[in-house]
Amino acid sequence: MTTEMVDWGLAVSIGSRLAGAGPQISAEEADATVTELREGAARSTAYVKEFTELDAGGSGGSQAPVLVVDRAAWVQANADAFARLLVPVLEKVAERKGEPGPLTQAVGSRITGAEVGGLLGFMAGKVLGQFDPFHEPHGRLLLVAPNVVHVERELDVDPHDFRLWVCLHEETHRVQFTAVPWMRDHLYTQFTALADTVEPQRFLDEGLKRISEAIRNGRTGSLLDLLGSPEQKAILDRVTGIMSLLEGHADYVMDGVGPTVIPSVDLIRGKFDERRKGVGTLDRLLRKVLGLEAKMAQYRDGSRFVRSVVDKVGMADFNAVWAAADNLPTLAEIHDPDAWVTRVHR
Repeated sequence: MTTEMVDWGLAVSIGSRLAGAGPQISAEEADATVTELREGAARSTAYVKEFTELDAGGSGGSQAPVLVVDRAAWVQANADAFARLLVPVLEKVAERKGEPGPLTQAVGSRITGAEVGGLLGFMAGKVLGQFDPFHEPHGRLLLVAPNVVHVERELDVDPHDFRLWVCLHEETHRVQFTAVPWMRDHLYTQFTALADTVEPQRFLDEGLKRISEAIRNGRTGSLLDLLGSPEQKAILDRVTGIMSLLEGHADYVMDGVGPTVIPSVDLIRGKFDERRKGVGTLDRLLRKVLGLEAKMAQYRDGSRFVRSVVDKVGMADFNAVWAAADNLPTLAEIHDPDAWVTRVHR
């Protein structure tokens, strides 16, 4: 029933076509890049575990796999992930098919699929790596090889240093979810709780309209602005706190490990932070509409939280954050690390 609401096959087709293949690269260089990213992820595991003092287990079957992919494979992987996560929302739409909203009534699942494909196509050219915690059975780490090559060329940095730097960040996420197995279910519970509060037709109709208007005439405003009830805000605050912790922790680790193994890490960090601001007017506009500006804030605010707590109580006591869901920082505590220390270590 729910698959009728979005044509996922069309979304993947359009997203892959819009994403393109990426930079021109010889077969030999492509093979070398793939090999180096795989090796970089493997090398990073030991660095991350030693620095974070997290017990992520061995290299057995409970480990999430590392996949080096192209843009089309990233689109497919994220369409699959969205299809899983959106099931509660789409079921609510399907239950109300007797009173469809304007978008569903006029154009149906193929146009919805086309819109989703456009979003995936835009994102597929931006993402360097991603940990998908909800892929069965243990999640998976995706490293997007053409985007890594594109950005290292754009920034004019040492490619070997840059590839390892990217791997350090993404491997930190794999270690987080391996060492903290309850995090996956906890995060999924938050997403499904948020889905239960959404008015799905309004989100589809107004959300896609907002994106279209942003592209045509520069209207701004994040899709997250559509979630404004007190209940939604409370859930969003919890999710933002969790994601700020995860992303900030990964940034803190890559900056902590980087100077010992990556000679040009300071140059890379400086250039990369400038790139995160967006490279053009349309790019910056879409980042705002899609909520990616909030994502950038998660890196900044989360890293500041982790650094402040570790400086105050040390890594071992910081790691109490992973002990139970009640120990996760609230969004307010992300901005007030001392409050988290007082609450957890009182």
